[in-house]
Amino acid sequence: MAMEEATEEATAEATAGAVETAAYTVKRYPVAPGYRINVRSGPGTQYSVVKVLAEGVRVPINCQKPGTTVTGPYGTSNLWDNIANGQFVSDAYVNTGTDGYVAVRCS
Repeated sequence: MAMEEATEEATAEATAGAVETAAYTVKRYPVAPGYRINVRSGPGTQYSVVKVLAEGVRVPINCQKPGTTVTGPYGTSNLWDNIANGQFVSDAYVNTGTDGYVAVRCS
């Protein structure tokens, strides 16, 4: 019984460590310098603005989805980056280093 409890405890600690490590390895991308970016509730300009990002922030990209085509400092794109639950920014304002997908497609 003691061996089983020790194994369960070690597994729980290892899992907690992996989750903690994963939280620190999320890649964040810089938004275009000099811009305050509208964060929208969906992948397009027709969706409501839920907040505005300050200049110089970096954002995580959880997934990406096509939507309204937007022209910004990084070109013209119809990709929208999901940065949090119900929060999207146009990829034309995020420096991902490519015109294509850098994350999985949002469902």
